[in-house]
Amino acid sequence: MRALMQRLFRFFLLDRTLSEDCFVLITSKSVLMSLSSLKLHNAMWPGLVGKGDDEGQEPPISLERMLDLSAGASVDGRKFDGIDYFLFLPHTNPEASDDELKAIADLIAGKGFDIGSLVAPVWPGTVGDSAMGTDEQQGKFLDAVKMACRIAKVFNEHGTRKGGVIRIDSAEFGVEQWKSNPGGGTARIVDTFKKAAQIAADHGERLAAEGEICWAGMHSWKDMLDLLEGVGMPETLGFQADLAHTYLYLMGYNAPEHALLQEGHTEDEFYAAYEQMTDKLRPWTIDFHVAQNDGEVHGAGSHDKTGKHCPADDPNGKLDISRCSQYWLKDFQDRGITHICWDGCMFSNATLENPDTWNAILKAMIGVVSD
Repeated sequence: MRALMQRLFRFFLLDRTLSEDCFVLITSKSVLMSLSSLKLHNAMWPGLVGKGDDEGQEPPISLERMLDLSAGASVDGRKFDGIDYFLFLPHTNPEASDDELKAIADLIAGKGFDIGSLVAPVWPGTVGDSAMGTDEQQGKFLDAVKMACRIAKVFNEHGTRKGGVIRIDSAEFGVEQWKSNPGGGTARIVDTFKKAAQIAADHGERLAAEGEICWAGMHSWKDMLDLLEGVGMPETLGFQADLAHTYLYLMGYNAPEHALLQEGHTEDEFYAAYEQMTDKLRPWTIDFHVAQNDGEVHGAGSHDKTGKHCPADDPNGKLDISRCSQYWLKDFQDRGITHICWDGCMFSNATLENPDTWNAILKAMIGVVSD
């Protein structure tokens, strides 16, 4: 894209008969065509995260059922191109054999999907543990990253995964312990992330840390930026932006000292603050989640409260999904982004099982790449 733009600009300079309006039209169309190249993925973890057998929890929805629900969505002949998913039970055993993983890859491909970004099982209770914790906890975190890299390699070599990142977070639920020693907490997470990034680099993978208000050291836009700069490995460890979570960043939900907006703000104030936040985090952004948020937080099961994910057509949604997405996707090709993914984490099972949910989501995503 950059080379094309440069050629167009040189042509404009050489041919003075080309009007400025025509040049703007050509370059705008080029950007539009570039956005349309992005593949549309759906996340599988809404069938898993926050689900379980405990009182008050809804049961998990199987990987195959989530694939079928995704495959059933269609808007004017356009369908989802791929899926991103969480490498943990009951969807995937992170210790599965190569043959078992290839069978899962074939199942996914059989539904018409490529595999994209993978979620490493870094949380306590899965494989990993807190990136801010003891040496033993750090070791578990790094083991989870190694497992994810191994699975990615199997999928890559099997031909079913052609891009994407491996998602991580600090795996330290809540910010209270971090607040008792912010400098020490962030330094410990930086150390863990540097070691994790080296593991990923050795496997030819990139890690994306998903900023959410529930993760210590990643709970505000400023603390997230400090963490990324502390690691200082942008070629290997970047940011995963989610529209729902980053909206709560603006409001300073768990870090009022870093709020960029106050209740009762105007639309102009919103977009000025949004530009300020995205200008800081976009250079680090290597993976992108499309989502909607109504200004509320939500938690389920063992997952702490975080930015609430709402249906794409939720009448209480605060976000112009297409417009907000453009702030994050500016120059996306320079950061190696090849797909975008809808995140409906912790949707109710009734919402997940409703075909209208996925058609509305697909329509919103088409709007993102068509604007």
